Amino acid sequence: MFFEDNERHHEPHIHARYQNYKASISINSGEILAGTMDKSKLKLIQAWIEIHREDLIADWELVSDNQLPLKIKPLD
Repeated sequence: MFFEDNERHHEPHIHARYQNYKASISINSGEILAGTMDKSKLKLIQAWIEIHREDLIADWELVSDNQLPLKIKPLD
């Protein structure tokens, strides 16, 4: 999670990587803001965002206050 990136995308988002794919994905909508992602992996990421949305928003608020985010269990 990179809060400074908020100026570019103007909304809370995560960065996801898989093989040669990289994408910035909205926490609120699960839509790709920038980059590309394998379609099957995007569905997994969107499900993970849905499960962890409250934690992701809480972390976004922490980093917006210049604090470190809490760890959230990644996809296995």
